[in-house]
Amino acid sequence: MSEQLAGDGAHDVSLDRTTAVPRLIGRHQDFLIVSGLGGTSKDVGALTGDSAGAFTMAGAMGAAVSIGLGLALAQPDQQILVVTGDGELLMNVGALATVAVAGPRNLSILCVDNGRYGETGYQKSHTALGTSLEQMARGAGFRRTFTVAGEDELPAGAALLRSGDGPALVVALVAPTEPPPFRRDLDGAAGRIRFRGHVLGE
Repeated sequence: MSEQLAGDGAHDVSLDRTTAVPRLIGRHQDFLIVSGLGGTSKDVGALTGDSAGAFTMAGAMGAAVSIGLGLALAQPDQQILVVTGDGELLMNVGALATVAVAGPRNLSILCVDNGRYGETGYQKSHTALGTSLEQMARGAGFRRTFTVAGEDELPAGAALLRSGDGPALVVALVAPTEPPPFRRDLDGAAGRIRFRGHVLGE
């Protein structure tokens, strides 16, 4: 199945991340979630209430997909969702090739693509200048990808994230607006211990 939609990288979209991300993820308890730093961790923190089932990162730009892959391989009976941004995914885009080669069916990636480096002043990222992360993923070997640029495409994106037939990548093209103003716990060690306990049922 190839769910490719047109997206020229111009980010001429009005999709609001504060409503799009919850609609794409849906019932968060169905996933173990790893989120990238900054905006996507705020998205996930606000949706889950900083749940123990979500590992929200800080200060490790580019690591979310790699951590999600390791988790998917270690927990094959759990559905793993990585929520990351375009800037972070661009920093470690080679991880997509490793994911495609490993081929974990239980791994889905949601890239919240606002075409900006939100943590450093909202400078335009490569995706605002023509780079397509979906096309890069397909070149890396992903067979299941989808780009969401409007409200009517949200259900299809949500269905792909939950298909359990991964690895899958959904790119949500959103307006360059602020993420939810969620204040999360930035103690990385405590978050790791809490998440590990949740994963292992301790």
